[in-house]
Amino acid sequence: MMAENPQKLAESNGHGDYLSELDSEKESVLRVRNLSKFFPVKKGFFGREVAQVRAVDDVSFFLRRKETLGLVGESGCGKTTTGRLILQLIRPSQGQVSLLGSENLVNLSSRQLLPYRRKMQMIFQDPYSSLNPRMTVGSIIGEALTIHKLAAGAKKTERIQELLREVGLNPGAIKRFPHEFSGGQRQRIGIARALAVEPQVIIADEPVSALDVSIQSQIINLLQRLQEEYGLSFVFIAHDLSVVGHISHRVAVMYLGKIAEIGPKMSLFDGPRHPYTQALLAAVPKPNPEKKGPRAVLQGDVPSPINPPPGCSFHPRCPFRFGPCDKVAPRLLKQAPEHFVACHLYDPEFKSQAPVAKPDVLAALPTS
Repeated sequence: MMAENPQKLAESNGHGDYLSELDSEKESVLRVRNLSKFFPVKKGFFGREVAQVRAVDDVSFFLRRKETLGLVGESGCGKTTTGRLILQLIRPSQGQVSLLGSENLVNLSSRQLLPYRRKMQMIFQDPYSSLNPRMTVGSIIGEALTIHKLAAGAKKTERIQELLREVGLNPGAIKRFPHEFSGGQRQRIGIARALAVEPQVIIADEPVSALDVSIQSQIINLLQRLQEEYGLSFVFIAHDLSVVGHISHRVAVMYLGKIAEIGPKMSLFDGPRHPYTQALLAAVPKPNPEKKGPRAVLQGDVPSPINPPPGCSFHPRCPFRFGPCDKVAPRLLKQAPEHFVACHLYDPEFKSQAPVAKPDVLAALPTS
């Protein structure tokens, strides 16, 4: 039976069980709570704000030491913006970001953030545009060493050469320019730059999507080795589920700025609960063409983040939508150890009205 005031219920419960799990997690190096970013849409001569783009909307998760959290979803779902918000490259509209039990980074000034910049770094998606073409490799990697006063003179040169060896490049490349390297080599330079200040958390924003498949595996293996050697924690942003499945320990699936499902890799890949997660996994190409199975084809387009649909943002494309889906925002509720799903099909308040007990998107959607 539906609650008398489902909207009030959703607001009072928030993310339900997941925020309790976040609060009880004692081993995390990074905590993100209710993180949101709304970009203003302005119009007219005076730039009057007429709407907002809800790029990231109430995102929460934690990250443990030596753990990789894969952040996946369609283009435009807010993955990259989430990574930049964590690093405070973009200031959040609201929410909390805590690193190693620190105070909320959102409230700190640029000067106050400087010590935390050492502890969090980013590997960018495009290895071509992320390196300054007018700077040598030594200058690119050594810039952070100078800013944070970690090394100077001969020690600085020695540290840069050590980093180049660590990522598989010749130390003699220190005086060369980015245009003299291939895409994979440039990404290794970007990784060396991120490692220069000895961070504990690295946001990897689709670090292999611009590279050839053969090079992708080399970079993934390099990141895994560095994680083991330095005790690094990664937020690995990607749209390629096969890559995420290889490198991640846990996976968070985003849709239209929100987390739809989050859980351990094996639990989520072997038993996806959310219809959107099921559709994403069904769309992954099979390596053996002789065993190719059906692929689910989602109907409709992703709604605009300027005018997101009420209730569950996925309901216009969901084959299992029912009563509360277009009225009440779903809560992230626990379905298995550390596995949470934001879907009314699993909410005890609405489960009795659900059209199916166990959703199977392959059976419900057209296949190709």
